[in-house]
Amino acid sequence: MGKKPYVLWFDEVGLNDLPLVGGKNSSLGEMRRELTKSGVSVPNGFAVTVNAYHSLLDEGLVHEWGDGRSKPQVKKNIEEILSGLDVEDVEALSERGSRIRRLIHSLEFPREIVEEIVKAYRKLCKEYGEDTDVAVRSSATAEDLPGASFAGQQETFLNIRGEYALIQACKRCFASLFTNRAISYRTHQGFDHFQVALSIGVQKMVRSDKACSGVMFTIDTESGFPHVVYITGSYGLGENIVQGVINPDEFYVFKPCLQKNYKPIIQKTLGSKEIKMIYMLEGEGSTKNIPVSAQEKSKFILRDEEIIQLAQWGVKIEEHYSKRAGRYMPMDVEWAKDGI
Repeated sequence: MGKKPYVLWFDEVGLNDLPLVGGKNSSLGEMRRELTKSGVSVPNGFAVTVNAYHSLLDEGLVHEWGDGRSKPQVKKNIEEILSGLDVEDVEALSERGSRIRRLIHSLEFPREIVEEIVKAYRKLCKEYGEDTDVAVRSSATAEDLPGASFAGQQETFLNIRGEYALIQACKRCFASLFTNRAISYRTHQGFDHFQVALSIGVQKMVRSDKACSGVMFTIDTESGFPHVVYITGSYGLGENIVQGVINPDEFYVFKPCLQKNYKPIIQKTLGSKEIKMIYMLEGEGSTKNIPVSAQEKSKFILRDEEIIQLAQWGVKIEEHYSKRAGRYMPMDVEWAKDGI
């Protein structure tokens, strides 16, 4: 039996690897591996597997006063911190969640994990350039918890550059498995806190802070009508749209016309787009929101040909996943200009 992998490239994983790399990474791998040949642009990246999460909790070291280091019983400590917690007590939940996150973030990765992550990042830098900017995203695995939804409970870190910053962001991702919201959700649902593990996606960022980004659905989200692609978007990085803090532009594309090369755009609605998230020049994982100019607000973020291109990608993704599932599978996909 070979060594358990700590890092797998997106090209190496697919939908069957959810227990190892979580839902988000398995889907990114599936698209990268199967759909780039169809013209769908998915930036390269890799997954830090759940093996790294378990090793950090089981083998991670903490510094003590002086030169010594010790191996704490992390899982036991977490259980003790959460013992008797009333998640309806917001102050207690916040205090205990913070203690757990500080504990995990204080751990040192075992050396071989650091070496694998750094090696993969250096390879990514060779492809995209020195100290390339990456998104570091949590990808929860809950394959044995039917009916549970863990989306949005863990954290994402954007514009991460350099090896040290990447390792720190990975630890912060693992620690975010114990956000106040995640602790409360698992408690209310009756799940053991160690039933869910975490993988991390490290992916080259598309510089949508210089353009636009958004979310695309291959179904009308209001009515359930399956014959349209619904696209929302705004200027800058996509986190503002995902978090619902801005009013984006909206576009509807009629699939039958899209497939027959007729004019497929049936509705365009101009959003107010008050702010946009961009990179800061300095700092670790730093972004900021700035106001959108009146001139930008008055224009749609995408040209018609770009709307059609996104819709075509959306239909290809939907067709692939529907074929895999053996039934119709509407999709929602985060997009950024020039890539998914």
